Amino acid sequence: MKRPFKRILYGGDYNPNQWGKEVWKEDMRIFKDARINSATINVFSWAKIQPSEDTYNFTELDEVIAMLSQENYDIVLATSTAALPAWMVKRYPEVARTDYEGRHHKFGQRHNACPNSLVFQKFASRLAGKLAERYGNNPHVTCWHLSNEYGGECYCENCEKAFRVWLREKYQTLDELNKAWNTEFWGHTIYDWDEVVLPDALGDGIEDAAEPHMTAFAGLSIDYCRFNSDGMLNNFKMDKEAIRKFDKETPITTNMMGTFKGLDYFKWAREMDIVSWDNYPRYDTPWSYTALRNDLMRGLKDAPFMLMEQTPSQQNWQKYNSLKRPGQMRAQSYQTLARGGDTIQFFQLRRSKGACEKFHGAVIAHVGTEDTRVFREVRQLGTELEKLGDAIPGSVNEAEVGIVFDWDNYWALEYTSGPSEDLTYVDQIQQYYQYFYDRNIAVHMIPCDADFGRYKMVVAPVLYMIKEGVKEALEEFVSQGGVLVTTYMSGIVDQSDNVYLGGYPGPLRTLAGVWVEEIDALSPMQSNEVIFGDGTKASCGLLCELMHLEGAECLARYGQDFYKDMPAAVKNRYGKGITYYIGTRMEEGLAKILESAAADAAVKPVLEGTDGLEIVCRKADGCSFYFIINFGDEAKQVPSALVGHMEMLTEETVKPGDMLAKYDVKIVRVE
Repeated sequence: MKRPFKRILYGGDYNPNQWGKEVWKEDMRIFKDARINSATINVFSWAKIQPSEDTYNFTELDEVIAMLSQENYDIVLATSTAALPAWMVKRYPEVARTDYEGRHHKFGQRHNACPNSLVFQKFASRLAGKLAERYGNNPHVTCWHLSNEYGGECYCENCEKAFRVWLREKYQTLDELNKAWNTEFWGHTIYDWDEVVLPDALGDGIEDAAEPHMTAFAGLSIDYCRFNSDGMLNNFKMDKEAIRKFDKETPITTNMMGTFKGLDYFKWAREMDIVSWDNYPRYDTPWSYTALRNDLMRGLKDAPFMLMEQTPSQQNWQKYNSLKRPGQMRAQSYQTLARGGDTIQFFQLRRSKGACEKFHGAVIAHVGTEDTRVFREVRQLGTELEKLGDAIPGSVNEAEVGIVFDWDNYWALEYTSGPSEDLTYVDQIQQYYQYFYDRNIAVHMIPCDADFGRYKMVVAPVLYMIKEGVKEALEEFVSQGGVLVTTYMSGIVDQSDNVYLGGYPGPLRTLAGVWVEEIDALSPMQSNEVIFGDGTKASCGLLCELMHLEGAECLARYGQDFYKDMPAAVKNRYGKGITYYIGTRMEEGLAKILESAAADAAVKPVLEGTDGLEIVCRKADGCSFYFIINFGDEAKQVPSALVGHMEMLTEETVKPGDMLAKYDVKIVRVE
């Protein structure tokens, strides 16, 4: 496999087919000024390069690739298979999707193909193969980009038939299927495989204005999520196989979308040579949340990743498309680089003149020149990245803490009817991540089947679904001296969303040392309080679990309501290790518990005494690269531990009292 990459790729989505050739030459001049060295091309060109079923026209793409090769670009070559050509939908209507409401779509938009259409699969893999045959030996083709932002759902007859096949492979017998879905409820017993229908609005899906896409049978709907993710992954694998017939080495990726709910990205990452993703925070997105998503993308393969898309200025599709403030794009880019990014790429390089993305930001704005604030910032960043050379790509992020992120739990928790509609998976993960982010304690985002033994501390918020092997792995981790933190709504159901009988938290009951009898849901207008052993009080809400001690030590008790004085948070020794079980959502009080857990695990921040700065470390060949970023409004002092070491962007030695203003960045190399 080719090493990704010999330099930091800096560029983005480029659509010269939208412009006359006189513009191409001007683009090359302007991009060179910005130190842009890569371009992602051919993302939505299927209709252009295949104008009919039996006709392919690569003339323009040949010219684009020749131009970029001559300019020594790294080319990220897409397969174009994310948007169907009109002729295909006209001739083969089955390739279009049927939505949740049962409406079969006409030609339009993108991400519009039924993943289980044999016609779509045939044409898509054929196109991928033709592209690889034609361009796979070009040394400037650095990476293959399959489709674009896989996602969405289809509820057509093709999918229904494929779902039944998928279920037969999974369950083998109808008895096992009925048991898994608990079909005795509401008299839903299935006696023939073709009685299974997809969980859309016409079947067991529940339409509710407040909670769209709910379900009467979570086991069915979770299986559909798994099936849908697997179906699109099969499309990816088919196109990958078509490319590998002609190109055995060039890395293959597709652009993911952070905490996107629809696809099991850990499963997908096993089929990808390198992970890439698109980073589009809102105007009010906390920097910690963007950090979490970067860490998650790195965690999918426990390896550096590509930032395939971000905007240099503003989005066009959010509710409020605010401009990035001066310095913000640069700081965001370095945050990505710090947390494992080996590329910084934009959507888009030149702003489109029409259609729905014409107001999406770009390196070259509608004015068509480099005389813009945004371009000057892009040029500054490009110059700095060029100076960094090949030092950063391939370096790694180490961590002593693992935070579990699991798509099965994501789907299951948000499909469950009760106890609170405000209980959402990513928000729960983010609250716990925030503690470590604020203290610059490095974390890895890990799956349920990770090697927990690599970490001193594992945090598993709302581990609602306990799948096969997870209980045993967690018990082994804690018994050998690890510190586990888990929470309310954990250990409740199996992989089919059937409750573990015998008391919550089910398989985790012995580890936690408690039995949970009831779960109280509090509205946003309600709250309770917890009282710690030292008398400290903290508010709590959302959920309050009513717990009984079974060997655990009580850390805090509820202060109000009929369950006053019942345990709200506990600590339980198990073997050589400790489990912390937190029975309610807290704000200030959570830090108190996590501080105790972190002390028990002896986990440390990247650097001490760094309040208010984001500090991340990547390591390679005996060198540590410390990224120091100030996202706060007030100037902050560079940590004293870095004084005397070289700052890589200025090539100057860090001096005592050096300061960072808002959005300032320093990268300090320590041998």
